Amino acid sequence: MDGQTKPIRDARTLGVPRMLLLGLQHMFAMFGATILVPILVNNYFEGEGLSVQVTLICAGLGTLFFHVCSKMKVPAFLGSSFAFLGGFETVSKLDSGIFAGMSMGEKLPYACGGIVVAGALYLVLALVIKALGVRKVMRFLPPVVTGPIIICIGLSLAPTAVSNASQNWLLALVALVTIIIFNIWGKGMLKIIPILMGVVVSYAAALLFHALGMANADGSAILNFAAVSQASWVGIPPFELCKFDLTAVLVMAPIALATMMEHIGDMSAISATVGENFIEDPGLHRTLMGDGIATSLAALVGGPANTTYGENTGVLELSRVHDPRVIRIAAVYAIILSCVPKIAEVIASMPSAIIGGVSFMLYGMISAIGVRNVVENHVDFTKSRNLIIAAVIMVSALGFSGGLTFVVGGTSVTLTGLAIAAIAGIVLNAVLPGNDYVFGADHTADANQGVDMRPTFKG
Repeated sequence: MDGQTKPIRDARTLGVPRMLLLGLQHMFAMFGATILVPILVNNYFEGEGLSVQVTLICAGLGTLFFHVCSKMKVPAFLGSSFAFLGGFETVSKLDSGIFAGMSMGEKLPYACGGIVVAGALYLVLALVIKALGVRKVMRFLPPVVTGPIIICIGLSLAPTAVSNASQNWLLALVALVTIIIFNIWGKGMLKIIPILMGVVVSYAAALLFHALGMANADGSAILNFAAVSQASWVGIPPFELCKFDLTAVLVMAPIALATMMEHIGDMSAISATVGENFIEDPGLHRTLMGDGIATSLAALVGGPANTTYGENTGVLELSRVHDPRVIRIAAVYAIILSCVPKIAEVIASMPSAIIGGVSFMLYGMISAIGVRNVVENHVDFTKSRNLIIAAVIMVSALGFSGGLTFVVGGTSVTLTGLAIAAIAGIVLNAVLPGNDYVFGADHTADANQGVDMRPTFKG
């Protein structure tokens, strides 16, 4: 990234057409991962899982609701959470009690009911922060904890990028190289939308390769338009009300431990990327409340849990356009697409290799932001306690790739690697001797982390 490129905080200066393009870029950034969640859940539930249309409208409306709760200040997009995939799989395999003899489609609403409760747990933490103050809470989240967690958020997504790219390395390389070229050598608007250009150019390449008879590495066709031809032009998303059962709640609700920690890490990452103090203003309690209510509302009508998206944080870093209005435009695009099945299927036909190529850049950017967080806050790794904390966080996040499963009340509960890492890092930082970090004492370091407690100065 060109260090001399100043960030744009008011996209209206670029004009409406450019703002619409920037919103489209953010929509593409979140689209692949967001629709991947219902695709994977459908595999667990044998084709009777989540709807892509419901997923898109919940992401769009959830993002807009989050922006309202956060005073329209935080440039964050809420997409489908991968953290709950293990819970969905567990619920799909339940076959005792009320679940005995149920079809897969009948089990799904109970999984969504568990997510409603998980979202409500966000409100509990938000109330704690509101009551005690963000200062006391953030004292337990110094840079030696948040930095490695942010690094791991990006690195934990890396296997997905490689897996997608491996479907067709040539196509993934076209996407990646295009992004790099436009980001470094692009002029004017083209420099601001490198990811969108990567998607457009690589999709054009996919059309060409497909026409020439080329195939993916596994022999499958590069493009498949069967679903496009069958889809209608207009259609209301198939909403389905959730249902509640204690067993399903015990499976899904504890996963909120992971997503709440991820939320705090993402807020730190977005704050560090944009250079604004979102932890203080609008406040961590507000962003948690917005994320939690958006998650509960989505699950209430049969959608997946929402979470702040690291992919879009990468877009903020690349485009240098930090205006939340652009994110809201992307949310409106998602809502529109949810009601136009044919267009949604056209975009869904995007080869996974393109998503993989784009992800190489985006996921790497997230980890790089975490590294910058550690460096700019002068974390001293000559101290053994700091090394221990960072080491345990990174090994836990990346080592527990399948999470940690234990039994509560006869029901298996799985904590993801990131949840384990966050909990371990917070506990170690609290109990190990030699903690010389005092939150609010070094305003420069806190500002670099995005959590400076002084009033934000806007010149």
